[in-house]
Amino acid sequence: MTDRIPATGRQFEISRGAARAVITEVGAALRLFEVDGVPYTETFDPDQEAPAAAGAVLVPWPNRVADGKWELAGQPQQLALTEPARNNAIHGLLRHTAWEVVEHDQDRIVLRSFIPAQPGWPVPLLASVAYAVDESGLSVTHEVTNTGAQATPFGVGVHPYPRAGNAETDECTLQLAASSVLPVDPERLLPTGPARPLAGEETELRSGRKLAGLRLDTCFGGAEPAADDPQGLVRHHLTGPSGHGVQVWADPVFKWVQVYTAADFPGRGRAVAVEPMTCPPDALNSGTDLLVLQPGETWSGSWGLAPF
Repeated sequence: MTDRIPATGRQFEISRGAARAVITEVGAALRLFEVDGVPYTETFDPDQEAPAAAGAVLVPWPNRVADGKWELAGQPQQLALTEPARNNAIHGLLRHTAWEVVEHDQDRIVLRSFIPAQPGWPVPLLASVAYAVDESGLSVTHEVTNTGAQATPFGVGVHPYPRAGNAETDECTLQLAASSVLPVDPERLLPTGPARPLAGEETELRSGRKLAGLRLDTCFGGAEPAADDPQGLVRHHLTGPSGHGVQVWADPVFKWVQVYTAADFPGRGRAVAVEPMTCPPDALNSGTDLLVLQPGETWSGSWGLAPF
């Protein structure tokens, strides 16, 4: 008899000092990150599919593709409609795939998955993700390699639900390093035009806005490092009433951030996703901030979580 395997596959733990993270085999998702037993992400039962894409790796595109349709070198492509209620393809091709562990040390793990050429995605890619913990928090590095014979556009995103320790979500303040917002159709959440500067109450998110009463499923752009940032990183902050919380940092290539306030995250209720992305929704059609990989080329980008 074989050991029972949870719905999200095997669970891989990494730790260093008081910091601990758990990564799932299915989707290579971040299921837990905590320090001294204090949670800095929302977590979920490994016997359940990750709720609302929690912790997911979004490759080779984040967010939505309208009708699952796009073109590569003039050739029409049709992706599976993985968000059928809105007639969209959503969050890439690897959320429900078992990833292979290629390295696993006490404080670091590397997983990889192959995207074969398939209907709607004709160029094969090799994706990897490395998670590491140390005294400063969690760092995550993504690599994508074009193993095919033609250039391809792509994007990368992630779907963490940061948590300011044990504070209730509505007691927390969210501060974004963003300067614009993408207008979308409220029914399908697809862009209706280019990003525009933050206006009115939206500007409060630059300095920090309390989450109580705020309902978002919104893409913000213009995410960039502060002029005086010593490491040149984009930094978003979720702060509890005590003044402590967690920072979501990212390389400057993550110019976009989707913020989603979940009303009924299992075991938690209100929760917030802060999702660094290299491109906005429907970028495979708009071309906005798409990355391009030539045959044999590898791209790399990092983000992470830092309690404060």
